[in-house]
Amino acid sequence: MAAPGPPSLPDRVRRHAAEVVAGARFVTIDHEALDAMDASAALEPPEPDEVRHFHSGDRADVAAYVLALNAVNFGSGWFPTLRKRPGSSGYWTVAWGLADRWRQRGPWSAADLRSLTAAEVAGVLGQDPGHHLMALYAQALRDLGVWLGQRRAVDVLDASADSAGRLAEQLVDGMPFYRDHGLYKRAQILGADLETFGLAEPRDLDELTMFADNLVPHVLRWSGVLVYDEDLARTIDAGVSLPMDRAEHEIRCSAVHAVELLSARSGIAPRHLDGWLWHAGQRPEVKAHPRHRCRTVFY
Repeated sequence: MAAPGPPSLPDRVRRHAAEVVAGARFVTIDHEALDAMDASAALEPPEPDEVRHFHSGDRADVAAYVLALNAVNFGSGWFPTLRKRPGSSGYWTVAWGLADRWRQRGPWSAADLRSLTAAEVAGVLGQDPGHHLMALYAQALRDLGVWLGQRRAVDVLDASADSAGRLAEQLVDGMPFYRDHGLYKRAQILGADLETFGLAEPRDLDELTMFADNLVPHVLRWSGVLVYDEDLARTIDAGVSLPMDRAEHEIRCSAVHAVELLSARSGIAPRHLDGWLWHAGQRPEVKAHPRHRCRTVFY
């Protein structure tokens, strides 16, 4: 009998989150509140946003958009300082700006990506060229261009279209801003986006964990599922940015573990629960409360 292979990236995330939760000092999971959650709405995926995302058009152009968007799918710690598009969050401001660029001028080639400047990215997104996030976005896109080399985005994605986990491993190996050690939020979400944007349906999508950011933990906190240490709660409620320390890591790991428990009880894959909770976080009554912020390239 052949020896079992190494655990997949999502399985490593699950194990890491469970270990952190077992020794947590700042965050606890209220299991009664978790058991009371009705997750049935997670079975009804939201309609695609055809305006703020780039869904239609040449398949190769959509693939290039998906890779570019995922390369800059971070920065929520800086979002309060961005100029938002009307009625849009920081994420949607970035996604919409890129979508308009694709409609008006087409995608960036790998060579284009490798030479992008902060000023060029700021022009696409309607931001101040001196904003720190624009420099980080330009670096992330240049890294993407280097990783692509002479390859097209669609060819890279098609080569890994059968496995979201394998694609995540390639991103982590290839680009530093994906190395969110222990949680790998953005590396996992790209595989899910292959289905969201109609590019592919990897066989292992339901093995992905929740995509550990700061919005899903916020929804779980205000649902009573995550309970924070008093000092941590006061810091977050005061709008003070958190460092990437143990407490911040416990928040994200606790959310991952709570979603895994909810998935086991409901039979709904973590990625669907993530989408449901993320969209719940867009509701005004949820956004009225400060969520934890951390200035990082990982979410």
